[in-house]
Amino acid sequence: MRFDGKKIVYIDMDHVLCDYEAGFNAHQTKYPELAFPQSQPGLYIGLAPMPGAVDAFKWLSAQPELEVFILTSPSEMNPHCYSEKRQWVEQHLGMAAVNRLIISPHKDLNRGDYLIDDNVAGKGQDHFEGELIHFGSEQYPDWRSVVAYFQ
Repeated sequence: MRFDGKKIVYIDMDHVLCDYEAGFNAHQTKYPELAFPQSQPGLYIGLAPMPGAVDAFKWLSAQPELEVFILTSPSEMNPHCYSEKRQWVEQHLGMAAVNRLIISPHKDLNRGDYLIDDNVAGKGQDHFEGELIHFGSEQYPDWRSVVAYFQ
């Protein structure tokens, strides 16, 4: 798939660009009485970037042969996640990245060459037409390994 002659790369947010696990654990400590602490405002906007994620996103975005987008699934039961994910992208990746943010629970509906995601199924990853780069796997354990693949 080409976008103005470039290969399309989608990057997931949770557990890939941002450290959802640490944020969730902190929110669970803050709201121990809630079954779903992620439903409280502040979780998504407060997530820390994964090590190397910001630099890797900027490097990938600067490659002339690539067109990079953020493709993240929402927490459908948490309306805060939509706006907080957008705010997170602006805060950590800049306004230009906001224009490349796609929030969808159906990742297979997006056409592209690569999907960098920590899950291989559940939100359409297993039906994505391009190559799935399984972030956090043995082959791609971190951003350094992902960048090395694209070099």
